[in-house]
Amino acid sequence: MMTSNFSTIPVLGFAAASGTGKTTLITQVLPLLKASGLRVGLVKHSHHNFDIDHVGKDSFRLREAGATPVVLVSKYRRAIIEEFYHQTEPELASQLALFSPEQVDLILVEGFRSEAFAKIELHRPSLGQALLYPNDNHIIALASDSTLDTPPHIPLLDLNQPAEIAAFILQTFLKS
Repeated sequence: MMTSNFSTIPVLGFAAASGTGKTTLITQVLPLLKASGLRVGLVKHSHHNFDIDHVGKDSFRLREAGATPVVLVSKYRRAIIEEFYHQTEPELASQLALFSPEQVDLILVEGFRSEAFAKIELHRPSLGQALLYPNDNHIIALASDSTLDTPPHIPLLDLNQPAEIAAFILQTFLKS
């Protein structure tokens, strides 16, 4: 089982240029991993400002009044809304620390591609982007919608076959 330097839980990223289809692929792979019995957590990095609560909601009013973090909890789910006062890019390690091995068996990561942890690169030659794997020795596989020549240590997966990618995660990544 491969774990990152950050966590005792296996961590696997999906790295690609914006618009390649990372979120789409992850939403297709997740149900397949869950069907195999895995509990999967996810960290998604955004370069944009976002809000999960809205004007008029109690959580928004409490946050605007100065509470941070604000924890919303029910018998169904929990959300933690925390303000970052030093507006620097977050580090993956601090996000992974929020997960417990009692809660998840695998953490998928979308984004944080410059950090050192195992990743599957997504590549669509039609987008005209350079391949990442020549400059990132943490890429363990390449998923593409075209046939590419890859080194023997980097398996080529079909980007349009989520079952193939899920099988790679289950049979290769988690078993190594």
